[in-house]
Amino acid sequence: MPPSDAAPGPTPLAVWPGTAYPLGATYDGAGTNFSVFSEVADAVDLCLIAKDGTETRVALDEVDTYVWHAYLPTIGPGQRYGFRVHGPYDPDHGFRCDPSKLLLDPYGKAFDGEFGNDPSLYTFGLDSLGHTMTGVVINPFFDWGADRPPNRPYHETVIYEAHVKGMTMTHPEIPEELRGTYAGIAHPAIVAHLKALGVTAIELMPVHQFLHDRVLLDQGLRNYWGYNSFGYLAPHNEYAASPRGGAAVTEFKAMVRALHAEDIEVILDVVYNHTAEGNHFGPTIGFRGIDNAAYYRLDEQNPTHYVDYTGTGNSLNVRHPHTLQLIMDSLRYWVLDMHVDGFRFDLAATLARELHDVDRLSTFFDLVQQDPVVSQVKLIAEPWDVGEGGYQVGNFPGLWTEWNGKYRDTVRDYWRGEPATLGEFASRLTGSSDLYEATGRRPSASINFITAHDGFTLRDLVSYNEKHNAANGEDNRDGESYNRSWNCGVEGPTDDPEILALRARQSRNLLATLVLSQGTPMLAHGDEMGRTQYGNNNVYCQDSELSWMDWSLAETNSELLEFTRRVIALRTEHPVFRRRRFLAGRPVRPAGDVRDIAWLSPAGAEMTDADWDSEFGKALAVYLDGHGIPEPGPRGERITDDSFLLCFNAHDHAVDFVLPGADYGAEWSVVLDCSAPGGNAEAGYPAAATLAVPARCLLVLRCSE
Repeated sequence: MPPSDAAPGPTPLAVWPGTAYPLGATYDGAGTNFSVFSEVADAVDLCLIAKDGTETRVALDEVDTYVWHAYLPTIGPGQRYGFRVHGPYDPDHGFRCDPSKLLLDPYGKAFDGEFGNDPSLYTFGLDSLGHTMTGVVINPFFDWGADRPPNRPYHETVIYEAHVKGMTMTHPEIPEELRGTYAGIAHPAIVAHLKALGVTAIELMPVHQFLHDRVLLDQGLRNYWGYNSFGYLAPHNEYAASPRGGAAVTEFKAMVRALHAEDIEVILDVVYNHTAEGNHFGPTIGFRGIDNAAYYRLDEQNPTHYVDYTGTGNSLNVRHPHTLQLIMDSLRYWVLDMHVDGFRFDLAATLARELHDVDRLSTFFDLVQQDPVVSQVKLIAEPWDVGEGGYQVGNFPGLWTEWNGKYRDTVRDYWRGEPATLGEFASRLTGSSDLYEATGRRPSASINFITAHDGFTLRDLVSYNEKHNAANGEDNRDGESYNRSWNCGVEGPTDDPEILALRARQSRNLLATLVLSQGTPMLAHGDEMGRTQYGNNNVYCQDSELSWMDWSLAETNSELLEFTRRVIALRTEHPVFRRRRFLAGRPVRPAGDVRDIAWLSPAGAEMTDADWDSEFGKALAVYLDGHGIPEPGPRGERITDDSFLLCFNAHDHAVDFVLPGADYGAEWSVVLDCSAPGGNAEAGYPAAATLAVPARCLLVLRCSE
């Protein structure tokens, strides 16, 4: 056959040099630049995966400062890909390169497929193609319209911690195909609930692409919480109504746009302390095979093993510049491209470990401080890890706010009647100046919470003394054993009306204390309607009705829902409950001795040292003067408010409180009564009157001058 009549061969794939930056797969409208870092590699192949699973390998011959790259002008959105890294395999010295593994891009912006439980993920020399996920090139262009960040200051913020799937799976107004998805969170029914509640920010539990642990899958369980990330720039694909390709990216952006339109901020719970690859027995899916020693903290005495400050098998190596770059690039991407408003850092103390000890001046915090993008969004630390010296509440730098674990513990102890808690309780109620003022921070640095995803729900906190985690398959050994909970007399479900009434009152006490404390309040999703996990305080593996919100409770527990709305509205309407600066205890009126805050005994006198130190003292009042707000409003205007008296009684009997005298105000009216199911109250009292505060109850009174 003449050469001119020969059958045409396959068109050769055009490969241009490309650039080392940006890392990952970047589509520019014409083609895609691929770039990956590996200092240990001898060679790197880009692997293009067709829909039928066949693979085309492209050698990345261009290398700049250990970054391997190429530009493919014919490759666009939807292309599936991975990498194969050729290099040393010597686990005893920390090297784990294995070109038989299809490796995921640390900078992947979307992933497709799923992980099998195949030996190839764990065994050297077995090809993992077909048993692992693949990266997907995305289209970065999106019509944001008039989207803008709400930029709500901390002192006006009310955070609502939620799980994408758990919050939306049973809502009757959400179409079934949208339940458990980003689109479900953006649904008008969810947005309306948040708005009516008074929430200003939703903090989503991990949405970075994560992996379900093999040990859980073997038991028929799943990694429900998602604290097992490997894709720090990719929204988890299972939370998309269309989980294939790059659809999750578009759906996530649409969710943010919808929430912003209602002035609700989006905060992400991020897990930069460890990855899903686990310990030395874990799967090789990305970081480990690309550059093990760069991405992970290895045991210096035995580099086969990993340093583990997280209890998950490994810790990211934040001492390495490329690992730090990955974290910072990820944070900037979520702000600039995905428009999120802040981050809550899981086990943030791990990120501060330069050598072994937690260092408040570590490189990571220096980078955040200097970054013009990341430094301007909300930065919330979970200020502990499981390593030695890991409990660091109050020790983070000035830009950071913190989950205040001491607030949680103190308020729980006070309302369950533990002795000798008054002084600590007063400090937590007023913003924890002992923890935050020395670093120049303000009360809002304290993220106050009573419950969160980790631990009992609010309803379970007042219904169980012990955890009940048998369903997790660990013989009830997992989860916190010391919960500072009180079952009010019976463990678990009961039909005793007195116990049910006490539990309801305790729930209202805890909610009202949380919302009216100085600082930034955070509610856990479903607590506003009495969600229960039946005593399981560690539902990390329970992707079921046990962990999902039961929306029928919005009707059966409508009084609690209405109470929560009422108390949040009280905070929103009155700046005296959300001061920007710490209360000073100084006189604030032109004449007289009335101060911005006063602590009073039930007898109406100033608290003495003996009152504070009383082992059995469980009742006190705090006066907040609305005239004493020295910090101006956003336009320099003077802020004035009503004055309030909060009467706390954690005794098991009623206590008579003498109201302040005429110097404070002529009339007092009860605006919130935690002994009433809806918190409603109508009673009014003159100055210096005696008021009986019911057993285990918080009353809030407003001064009418």
